[in-house]
Amino acid sequence: MNLRPASNEYAPYFGTYIKLVPDEGDLIRILKSQLDHTYAILSDLTEEQGNYRYAEGKWSVKEVLGHITDNERIMSYRLLRIARGDKTPLPGYDQDTMMEGAPFDHCSVAFLLEDYKAVRQATLTLLSALTEEAWIRQGTASDSVFSARALACVIIGHELHHLRVLQERYGIN
Repeated sequence: MNLRPASNEYAPYFGTYIKLVPDEGDLIRILKSQLDHTYAILSDLTEEQGNYRYAEGKWSVKEVLGHITDNERIMSYRLLRIARGDKTPLPGYDQDTMMEGAPFDHCSVAFLLEDYKAVRQATLTLLSALTEEAWIRQGTASDSVFSARALACVIIGHELHHLRVLQERYGIN
């Protein structure tokens, strides 16, 4: 799917992430390339680097990676329901509450990367089977209208946002 979503296919808040998605290129190819890129820059991290927090009360690198993965799980689930025509309104989620219940700092960097990779592979499999009609199908999530393609763009842009944070505030390149 090459077309980016129109502004009426997502809530304005998510425009922050969607605007980070490259204007050209197939969304599936972008997700595959992003998988390779993210895996490459994080695969050499030591456990000490994975536990690094740039300030008191901020997430560790492991928590950022776990959050990226959890967010993709949630957005992919929403995407599945919407792409299949389910009109049930889907709830939002509180990232801070989820982080409080997450065991990421007790997991190894290697485990978290494998989890990220597995979730991305599942997302790619889901997207690869979508019809053109399914990509533009709309439903409700977080009290807002979303198309399936908008949710795919949220996955991409959300990860790009956090990779920028990892680079700028954690010194990870």
